[in-house]
Amino acid sequence: MINVRYLTSIAVAAASLSFAPASQAQLRFEITGVGATQIPVAVAAFPGEEAAPQQITSIVKADLARSGIFKLIDNSDALSDSSAINYADWQKRGANALAVGSVQRLADGRFDVRYRLFDTVQSSQLSALSFGSQQQLIRLTAHKIADDIYQKLTGIPGIFSTRISYVTKSGSEYRLEVADADGEGRQVALISNEPIISPSWSPDGTKVAYVSFEAKKPIIYIQNLVTRQRSIVANFKGSNSAPSWSPDGSRLAVALSRDGLTQVYVINADGSGLRRLTNTSGIDTEPRFSPDGGSIYFTSDRSGGPQIYRVSVDGGNAQRVTFNGSYNISPRISPDGKTLAFISRRDGQFQLYALDLTNGQEQRLSDGSRDQSPSFAPNGKYIMYATEAGRRGSLAIVSVDGRVKQRLTTQAGDIREPTWGPFMK
Repeated sequence: MINVRYLTSIAVAAASLSFAPASQAQLRFEITGVGATQIPVAVAAFPGEEAAPQQITSIVKADLARSGIFKLIDNSDALSDSSAINYADWQKRGANALAVGSVQRLADGRFDVRYRLFDTVQSSQLSALSFGSQQQLIRLTAHKIADDIYQKLTGIPGIFSTRISYVTKSGSEYRLEVADADGEGRQVALISNEPIISPSWSPDGTKVAYVSFEAKKPIIYIQNLVTRQRSIVANFKGSNSAPSWSPDGSRLAVALSRDGLTQVYVINADGSGLRRLTNTSGIDTEPRFSPDGGSIYFTSDRSGGPQIYRVSVDGGNAQRVTFNGSYNISPRISPDGKTLAFISRRDGQFQLYALDLTNGQEQRLSDGSRDQSPSFAPNGKYIMYATEAGRRGSLAIVSVDGRVKQRLTTQAGDIREPTWGPFMK
């Protein structure tokens, strides 16, 4: 039997968050492993950045290093976006790419941030951007520069300007928190003495759906991250759990036990239009929309043990997706719809696996014993999940090829239920 508990414009939102500031210790990153190949890149100090509240180049370098696919070339140079570039010299230093820029404080208190990226091998300019950044958005500006470097050098969007959410537990207190992808800028969205589980970002990044037990039963809420306003989406008899947004943000897939055993339903984001999607004598739960919105993946024990299935959003017969192992739960689909991440119990260990839906090949990505709650990064190249470190809950990130691994910990207590938000615009 499945464990029914299963506790197992964005820049404006980032600038306008009015949550209580997080007083607990910041998340701490530990990075191990590197990509199959590393791109050597130099980031020169931006003249004038000392006037900004944070050092932009330090943030950019930290982002690139955390990705595991860049080799940062040491240098003490300060080059502005108007400096002449000696390509041969930078090649001799081992840099295939060079980022330069400048920061100037404007009369209205904003900062004029300019940046250019060069290919030293081809002796050409790859990119040039400028930002009129408010003081509180300097970190976001730095993350966007790092995203641009990542995309121009790999052809894949970076994920440094995204946000994450998760739940921390310290004593009897639960907190739903949001933070930048690097763990900085944490804010508390909700504090409760009862469990908070299953946070899920809306596609536009302005809202989070989650399950709260504050009324002594599981109820699904949506919270606006700008206004802090909350609304109840599902408060039916029995359990209301596992919300997941449709790609267009108009609906949620949910797991409800209102008619007996837990089954999958679809409901409008305003709580109207409830429609039952599955109807079995077992437990169907953990629904997730496919990226195209045409189908829903979910966990069911209809075959005897929990496995992952897929059903059309219009209903009908469900198709089984996982066949290796007797216990597979928590389906998450990559943004391109080609990879299924899930948790599998094998030899008594709960670990993260990735299944290539195009060829059926499977890969184990984690090495813990109690891993749970996977979540894809918006570019599909990294997966965040909950694990344990020293008997305490922590978060981990692994690249989809398994080479780059990161661990996020906090001294404040357990940290669980991670979910990766969309790109900030």
